[in-house]
Amino acid sequence: MRFLVDECTGPALAAWLHSRGHDVFSVYDEARGMDDVDVIRQAFREERVLITADKDFGEKVYREKYPHRGVVLMRLENEMAYNKIEIIRRLLDNYGEDLQEKFVVVTENYVRFARESA
Repeated sequence: MRFLVDECTGPALAAWLHSRGHDVFSVYDEARGMDDVDVIRQAFREERVLITADKDFGEKVYREKYPHRGVVLMRLENEMAYNKIEIIRRLLDNYGEDLQEKFVVVTENYVRFARESA
């Protein structure tokens, strides 16, 4: 799969995804300080699922109507890299084929596919 890993999500998750054979653009590694609008536009243009911990992307998708190829919003109690990797590993194992074009909220305890944006 193709992913864009937001800066707030960190480089360890991006490196782990890359090591698993995914095509990854890491904002932390390649474009620090990139504006949220540019992040969501690049993810859409390059057909990447955006992985972020930034709640502002809910506003971008639902209120401001930015198109996307998929957004995974991580709402974690434990923000340590190993936990992020484990959460995404479980998400990909169980829902990998279902992430395209969806807005997904993931925590340590649940995965919620949000309603479709109008």
